[in-house]
Amino acid sequence: MKSQDFIIEPDGLILITGASGFIGPRLLTSLVDIGFRNLRCLVRTQGSEFSRHDSIARALDQGARVEVFRGNLLSREDCDAAVRNAKVVFHLAAGRGEKSIPEAYRNSVVTTRNLLEASSRHGCLKRFVNVGSFTVYSNERKPHRRLLDESCPVEKNPQLRGDAYTFAKAKQDELVAEYSQRFGIPSVIVRPGYVIGPGNPGMSGRVGVGTFGVFLHLGGSNVVPFTYVDNCADAIALAGVKRGVDGEVFNIVDDDLPSSREFLRLYKRNVRPFRSIYLPHVLSYVLCLLWERYSTWSEGQLPAAFNRRIWHAYWKKTRYSNEKAKDRLGWKPKVSMAEALRRHLEACRLGTVDN
Repeated sequence: MKSQDFIIEPDGLILITGASGFIGPRLLTSLVDIGFRNLRCLVRTQGSEFSRHDSIARALDQGARVEVFRGNLLSREDCDAAVRNAKVVFHLAAGRGEKSIPEAYRNSVVTTRNLLEASSRHGCLKRFVNVGSFTVYSNERKPHRRLLDESCPVEKNPQLRGDAYTFAKAKQDELVAEYSQRFGIPSVIVRPGYVIGPGNPGMSGRVGVGTFGVFLHLGGSNVVPFTYVDNCADAIALAGVKRGVDGEVFNIVDDDLPSSREFLRLYKRNVRPFRSIYLPHVLSYVLCLLWERYSTWSEGQLPAAFNRRIWHAYWKKTRYSNEKAKDRLGWKPKVSMAEALRRHLEACRLGTVDN
C-alpha cells in the first residue's frame, strides 16, 4: 500500500490507548510495519511494564519513535496531554470484567468522552478509531440468509441483555457517532469478533458455558466469529490511516471460520478433555426463555444470566462477512485460521491463559 493511500504522513503522531493490553502491542507492530514512525502509547499509571515490551524494541529497531505515556483516561488533564498533536487516535482501552453497568460505563464511556472532548479542543485530529465489539449487534432481525454484517441493527436497549460490557460498548459507539456528527470529529468504528491468540481466554461464550458442574455446548454447528490477534491488529491499523473511510463501521473476522463443534473438539484434543453436553438450538432457546421468565418472576433474585437477547447474539444460526474490510481497507488475514487455532490452543495448553 502506498503512502498516498494514507491520511497522514509517516511522521504524523499516532496515539494508542490501551497500548499494553492484548491487541495494543500488535497494533504498534502493524503500524510500524506499514511505515509509521511516531507513536505515543498510553498505558495505566500503575502496574505497566510496557516500556520493556518486545513490540517497542522491534519498533525502535526499525527507526520508529515510541513514547510511553502514563496516564488515566478518567482524568481530563491526562487525556488533554495524551491527545496533544495526535493526528490519529486508536482507542483500544475499555473496561473489561466489570459486573456493574455503572462501573463499565465509567471505564468505557466516560473515558471515551474525555478523549473526544480533548481531541475536539486541540483541533488537529484526522481520525478517531473506536475499537468496539461484535457484542453490540442484536442479531434478532437480520437480512436474508442469516448473514451478520455492518448493516445489521445493534441493541437499542443494551441494558436488557444483562451484560455490563455489552451495554458499555454500545453506549461508547453511540457517543463516538454523536461527537462525529456534532463536532465534526472524523471517526471510524471497528468491531472485531472474538479475538484469539496467546494472552486471551481460551473458550468463547459463543461455544458454550460452564454451569452446574458441566459444560453446556450451545453453539453446535454455528460458525464462531474468530479473528487472530495479529490479523485483527492489521485491520485496525488500516482503518485508522486509510483514506476515504470516515464514518464507516468495519466488522473484523478471519477466513475459514470453524464451527463451534469443530473448535470444541480441537480444544478437548489439544488442551484438556472435559465433559460437555450439547443442547440443540431449540432447547437452548427454551432454556433462555424459561430462565428469563423466572428471573422476572423472582424480581431479579435469579440474575438473567440466560435470556433471549443473549441467545440471539451468541447462539442463533448466523454467518459472518469480512468483505467490507477486504474491499474498503485492502485488508486480508495474514495468519491462516488453521495456524491461528494451532497457536491459540498451544498457548491454552501451556497455561499462558486461564481456561
